[in-house]
Amino acid sequence: MLVSPSILNADYVRLAEDIQRLEVAGADAIHIDIMDGIFVNPITWGPPTIEAIRGVTDLCLEVHLMVDKPERVLDAYIKTNADLLMIHPESTVYLRKSLLEMKARGVKAGVALKLETPVQVLGNCLELVDVVLLLTCDEGFGGQTFQALSLDKIAEVAQLRDRYGLDFQIEVDGGVNMETAKQCKAAGADVLVAGSYVFKQDMKQAITSLQAL
Repeated sequence: MLVSPSILNADYVRLAEDIQRLEVAGADAIHIDIMDGIFVNPITWGPPTIEAIRGVTDLCLEVHLMVDKPERVLDAYIKTNADLLMIHPESTVYLRKSLLEMKARGVKAGVALKLETPVQVLGNCLELVDVVLLLTCDEGFGGQTFQALSLDKIAEVAQLRDRYGLDFQIEVDGGVNMETAKQCKAAGADVLVAGSYVFKQDMKQAITSLQAL
C-alpha cells in the first residue's frame, strides 16, 4: 500500500517541520486538502502554501481541490508544481475539460467523489484519470469515522478498472486505521490517505504498518 498522510492534521505553525518529519518517516506522498468555504464549509490554504511546501520536500504533492468551480483556479494550482490535482464532479460542469487541461500541462489528473456520490458519474472520464479518490467519510474535517458503505464503492471502481483494462490508482480518504485499511485493500484500494492515524502516534511506525499491508 502507498501512504499519503494528510497535513490537515499537521501543526500549521510548524508545517514545514511536520512535512519533513513525514518524509523521514517514509511517507509516499503528501495529501493537501484545499477548501474554499463554499464547496465545503472549512477554509484551508491556497496556491502560495503549496508552492512553499514544494520548496521543503521532493515528495509527491497531491492536491485535493474541494472548491466550487475548480476550473476558475486550475491554472494557479497547476503553476504550483504539484504532482497531482484532484477535482470533484459535484463541483463543476467542466470535469472532462479540466482533466484534459491537467494532462496537457503535465500534471497528473484525479477525480474525487463525496461519500454519497455514485460511481456512475465517472463513466465519461475514467480513461483520463490517474487516480480516483473516494471519500470514506463526510468531507471537510479530519478525525472522522470510516463509513463501511465505501467498501462497495471501492470494489465497484476496481471492477470498472479491470473491465476496461485501465491502470489508475484507487485512493481512499477518511477514517483510515489498520482495520479499515485492510478492508480497503481487500476491496481494491492502492493508496491510503491517513491523517489522525499518522499524526497521533509514532509517524514511522504508523506509516510502515500501513505500507506493509
